[in-house]
Amino acid sequence: MPHDDFAVEPIKGLPGIPPEGEDILWQGRPNWWALSKDSLNMYWIFAYFMVLALWRFTSLYDLTGTGHAFALASPLIIAGVATCAILALFAYIQARCTIYTITTKRVVLRIGAAFSIAINLPYSRLSNATLALRKDGTGTIALELSEPRKFSFFVLWPHSRPWKFTHPEPALRSIDNAKEVALILSEAAKTEVNAPKISKTSDAIVVAE
Repeated sequence: MPHDDFAVEPIKGLPGIPPEGEDILWQGRPNWWALSKDSLNMYWIFAYFMVLALWRFTSLYDLTGTGHAFALASPLIIAGVATCAILALFAYIQARCTIYTITTKRVVLRIGAAFSIAINLPYSRLSNATLALRKDGTGTIALELSEPRKFSFFVLWPHSRPWKFTHPEPALRSIDNAKEVALILSEAAKTEVNAPKISKTSDAIVVAE
């Protein structure tokens, strides 16, 4: 019998039914290929193995000849391809198990392959959002919290802003049409934070490209 690990979700990607007055504006997940390049640095890792292979080939070329030098260098090429294949598979699994949701009230990150968790980020708790946009249209939107919370970088990873270890910032990593999504997030946050029922209006979110 087919089994859905997230069948308990009343709405896919959300831990519960949104309260009255809250609407879903956008849902998406990482582009797995972009995630493998941006978060897992697959190209750099492959280049590292290629440099090692070239170094071994050139160091043995004069001693053993072309054929033997290539034979000794080829295991490094194979290891590089295998490593990148594993990284690509990991990125694919992460992308399939992730759902990002933007509503009129909050951002929700449902993340985790082995253990799924949902992170709720009301707009009133966000002070800024930054957009890192790539030429192919994919990008990452990092969410800076107005009051730092005890998020673990390694629990969030790869759904976190790179190199922010002390105060990790949850992020919508490697999403398609990132610029359009950032505009949706910006307008929703401004509308919610500036609504009459919100007493604080200084936490308005700004999307910086």
